[in-house]
Amino acid sequence: MAEDYGSDFITIADEDGKEYELEVLTTVEYNGQSYLAVIPASGSEDELSMEVTILKSIEEDGEPLLCAIEDEAELQAVYDLIMDSLYEEETE
Repeated sequence: MAEDYGSDFITIADEDGKEYELEVLTTVEYNGQSYLAVIPASGSEDELSMEVTILKSIEEDGEPLLCAIEDEAELQAVYDLIMDSLYEEETE
């Protein structure tokens, strides 16, 4: 994901309707699916560094949804891709 113009922010709602604002660190593709590495948009630097979450972007009934990754092998593969992507951006 090109970060030429600053960070991307998204707002998501949980099942109870509570909204959360997240900063998207990077987006990667794996096996035809999109995955996002996100952190809470507010909080101190120490809190942010410990709360990176990886979400899978799916479509359900024509609506885009973000969901947790339940398969450990899939999660590890996506984590490795995200780490490579983030380190690659740092060296540029």
